Amino acid sequence: MYKYVAEFWKEKGKEYKDLMWLRLQKWRRQPSIIRIEKPTRIDRARKLGYKAKPGFIVVRARVRRGSRQKMRPRSGRRSKRMGFKKYTAGKSHRWIAEERTARKFPNLEVLNSYWVAQDGRFKWFEIILVDPHHPAILSDPTINWIKEPQHKGRVFRGLTSAGKKSRGLRKKGKGAEKIRPS
Repeated sequence: MYKYVAEFWKEKGKEYKDLMWLRLQKWRRQPSIIRIEKPTRIDRARKLGYKAKPGFIVVRARVRRGSRQKMRPRSGRRSKRMGFKKYTAGKSHRWIAEERTARKFPNLEVLNSYWVAQDGRFKWFEIILVDPHHPAILSDPTINWIKEPQHKGRVFRGLTSAGKKSRGLRKKGKGAEKIRPS
């Protein structure tokens, strides 16, 4: 079943476009971070570690697309340094969505996240959160590593998948020996 769900999201045919057109109308009116009952992309969530059991929470987060702006300088600058538009963040939109969600739910840890939708103005991501103190999580040997103190605040230290990608920790190219300069 998950194979067919994944194909639906990959092909993006007419049925997908009609469904997303209706969904995005509703999502734009909702708060930027909202808890949802079950994942929109169940195949992707399961690949990233989600289980339909107590202790796992899924949250949809909305992030503004495009580059950021700084405040315009009030005092003197040369024209080259006067700019305030087109400041690209050092983090991906996905990582920013994970961090905002972690601030909203401070007693939970971010496990992973995935892209759900985007339009001209926003991007939506679904973030999988885990309650490290829940008895169902503590008794599950596949996920109880998250209770250890070294995993506290992992999203803010760039230890999630989106954070590692932004930090350049993915091996690139054929026969790449070094992952990053040092």
